[in-house]
Amino acid sequence: MTLTYVIGMDIGTSALKSIVVNKQGDVVTSHSVSYDTQHPQSGYSEIDPDIWYNAALDSLKYILTQYEPTEITGLSFSGQMHGLVIIDANGAVIRPAILWNDTRTSTEVENIKNTVGLDTLLNQTQNTVLEGFTLPKLLWVKNNEPHNYSKISKFMLPKDYVVYKLTGNIFTEPSDAAGTIMFNVKTETWATSLLQQLNIDVNICPSIIESHGYSGSLTSEITHQLNITSNIKVYQGGADNACGALGSGITDNSKQLVSIGTSGVALSIENNSKFENDGNIHYFNHCVPNQKYIMGVTLSAGYSLEWLRQLLAPKDDFTTFLTNINDSVVGGHGLVYTPYLLGERTPHNDATVRGSFIGLDANTTSLDMKRAVLEGITFSIQDSITIMRNNRIAVNDIVSIGGGAKNKTWLQIQADIFNASITTRTEEQGPAFGAAMLAAMGAQWFESFETINQAWIQFHQPIKPITSNRRSYSQLFDIYQSVYQATQPITHALSQFK
Repeated sequence: MTLTYVIGMDIGTSALKSIVVNKQGDVVTSHSVSYDTQHPQSGYSEIDPDIWYNAALDSLKYILTQYEPTEITGLSFSGQMHGLVIIDANGAVIRPAILWNDTRTSTEVENIKNTVGLDTLLNQTQNTVLEGFTLPKLLWVKNNEPHNYSKISKFMLPKDYVVYKLTGNIFTEPSDAAGTIMFNVKTETWATSLLQQLNIDVNICPSIIESHGYSGSLTSEITHQLNITSNIKVYQGGADNACGALGSGITDNSKQLVSIGTSGVALSIENNSKFENDGNIHYFNHCVPNQKYIMGVTLSAGYSLEWLRQLLAPKDDFTTFLTNINDSVVGGHGLVYTPYLLGERTPHNDATVRGSFIGLDANTTSLDMKRAVLEGITFSIQDSITIMRNNRIAVNDIVSIGGGAKNKTWLQIQADIFNASITTRTEEQGPAFGAAMLAAMGAQWFESFETINQAWIQFHQPIKPITSNRRSYSQLFDIYQSVYQATQPITHALSQFK
């Protein structure tokens, strides 16, 4: 019998990661292509979107040196959210893509809030608007580059552009569309009334298909370039957070996700049709059909740890850097860290606040600082989990992925602060694995997402909270939450001296 495989590709901020997965869910090959983003001005983050396309082609070429084209059943994508790619009527890119971490749009954010009002925005999209989202980027182009705006035929998200280049077809799907803040999460349609209020032509929005929907096959130009005679089917894919959740076994509300990378995410399925978002948390569509999730984000999670590593021991890797972390104690001998290096998303939506160490004294050690940073990052995610619990979502079994899942002490800190059981994947591959699952579902390898979840995903033994630690962290979390109100006006005043 001929062996068959699917490919999952994750289009990240700094690299495209590809994995090849067999029918048993084993990752048999992986490949990565790195690239750089451009920062032409302070706060700007851009890239030529063809860099993503060429990275995808390079990965395909590599994979096809390992496997026959007839062995590849399908290909799907995970992609960084909120980016803006615009093309003209001829399909040519008009300007570099504006990325999720671009912060140039503060004026547009305020104009959106003033023009349509927060209540209308929440009613139309179920979300508030922030600088990183797609809608203010589109309005920035309209306000600052009208010559480019007038050429727009379609806008796309990053992964959707790569799918378009591979197949010639323009689509998006609910999980990425939700992050544009132009999409109604509940009806899964473009927010036409909102777009009309902002004088945006709805026809520039791509058509919506399911995340595992068939997008098309590789164009004849690409099959010729790859020197293959058989074709490979492409399925649309999903937003990176949704694919990360899918690839971690989050297909219902029995488990929640905590992902600690550069930023930090807490995510839980929320299918209550009566749920009304107040704007303090994100409410998006999952890449699993008919499912939605709420998500909180801390902007400087692993970024905070990297910042401290660069200050204290830049030659150390993270394993070495965190050696002997248990020589410090819960609370870092009276030290609290707030991870607001880049401002904060959930629950404050505050771009101006900055981080702080509270409680430094002459006896503070570098290990205390390291422990306080780990705890502060985790407290920040606890802010999001608290919102979930206040919305009657039970958060008892958490799957931890990313850098926060690679250190046993940090996993115990998560269990203690979250007061929940923490488990990890036996083979974590991040959002690329979720993309591979979407390709497998598109190819109809499995009857349901529950079935593929059971077949492909296994977990390590869970870590339980330690009662004495949990009690101490409950007290420390109250102190942590008080720091924002105390320091926000101070850090705002200090900004004039930068």
